[in-house]
Amino acid sequence: MLKRNRLLRLIWLVAGCLSLVAGIIGIAVPLLPTTPFLLLAAYCFARGSTRLHQWLVNHPRLGPPIRDWETYRAISKRGKFLAMVGIVAVFAISIIAGVATRVIIIQIVVLSAVSIFILTRPLPPHERR
Repeated sequence: MLKRNRLLRLIWLVAGCLSLVAGIIGIAVPLLPTTPFLLLAAYCFARGSTRLHQWLVNHPRLGPPIRDWETYRAISKRGKFLAMVGIVAVFAISIIAGVATRVIIIQIVVLSAVSIFILTRPLPPHERR
């Protein structure tokens, strides 16, 4: 049982590190989402390493959107704006690239659902007025 727990913690730790790396890459690479990967990293770290979870949640740059989500299930105005820009950009690139009609239809359905989810999340209390 102890070996199994250690293995699970290691798996969560590796998944958290991979998610963190993807999130950091997303900071520099347009259209690669940052926050979902950081949220996934925080989730994984919470199960694999309390120390890394605390580091990530309290990080001055990476922590605020994670704290907003964990505490309030909220997304900031900036986060919503950037998500919508990314969604529109992905769709526009697909149209310009001449992607197959069935793929465009799938994108319309999926991106609409994602947009509705993002836009219906509340703002964090520090942004409400």
